[in-house]
Amino acid sequence: MSVSGALVGLARRLARYRVTVVLARTVIVPADRLVARLSRGRLVTFGLKQLPSLLLTTTGRRSGEPRTVPLLYLPDGETFVVIGSNFGQQAHPAWSSNLLANPEATVMVHGTATAVRAHLAEGAERDHLLTALKTVWPAYSSYETWAGERTLRIFRLTPR
Repeated sequence: MSVSGALVGLARRLARYRVTVVLARTVIVPADRLVARLSRGRLVTFGLKQLPSLLLTTTGRRSGEPRTVPLLYLPDGETFVVIGSNFGQQAHPAWSSNLLANPEATVMVHGTATAVRAHLAEGAERDHLLTALKTVWPAYSSYETWAGERTLRIFRLTPR
């Protein structure tokens, strides 16, 4: 197993614990944003190929300003599938509310920007995508439990 493969395996196991989530929210995600910005989107999630990552830029629903966040995604044909887990917190992540207000967004993968339109997955489609997302990042099961009554939003981002 490669070093990056071992790191991904360790990250997948540790992400199920709240202390790791606090560290991720306060240190790892901001560092990931910085690395992504400095590399012009070529490196996200520190370049680990086993964790497909993108930069999502939405329009702030109140500010009207662009808001960019690094996210794990599930490639599904030509679309990108993302989940608003917010690390299992009680509130939805701001970017997911931004997409509901304005579904036009941009994703950057490996330095290539693509304009996309977001579609909120529901019903059987959502169930299918959630199962697939949990294979990419098993900690989504923990996040789902921690979120309590909140249903994690899943979006399909289709190039336009």
